[in-house]
Amino acid sequence: MNSFNLTPRKWIETTNAIGIISKAGRHGGGTFAHRDIAFEFGSWLSPGFKMYLIKEFQRLKEDENDRLKLEWNLQRTLAKVNYQIHTDAIKESLIPTELTKHQICFVYASEADLLNVALFGMTALDWRTSNPDKEGNIRDYANIVQLVVLSNMESINAVLIRQGLSQAERLVQLNKIAITQMTSLVNSKQLKKLK
Repeated sequence: MNSFNLTPRKWIETTNAIGIISKAGRHGGGTFAHRDIAFEFGSWLSPGFKMYLIKEFQRLKEDENDRLKLEWNLQRTLAKVNYQIHTDAIKESLIPTELTKHQICFVYASEADLLNVALFGMTALDWRTSNPDKEGNIRDYANIVQLVVLSNMESINAVLIRQGLSQAERLVQLNKIAITQMTSLVNSKQLKKLK
């Protein structure tokens, strides 16, 4: 009960406590405790302080979650912007002028799946078939590292398309690039800070 009275010095002597120090004296004297002990003591002493700690912790976790969502959304947006570079290269180099809209969509989907296979090892249809309960697509469930690599691969594929490489040749190169970049980024200290 918090009506129980025990001086810090008596507590230290009785329990052989560590993490709390009590010094006598006018200058430099006082009771000092590890912050976990201080928070617990403050919570025990004051219900208002305990509520403040709980509310502040909840606010900080919400801020952290919002920041992580923003970082993920930023990477997803970057991948979408780079996809425009990718689709422009497809339009300029791979689509003959006499195709129907349906055939043009097939070319874009084929190129998107080229990137999916190079990075994720499966097509969008393969992913949907193995994840019927999930909404969206494979890229919506990618982590930040995968989104960074995907964004890079879109730009690289645009260059490879303009160089005239076949889809099979590009797939081999993009897969090697995905492996190299994933290996490098998985160990990146900067990306670990975002997780």
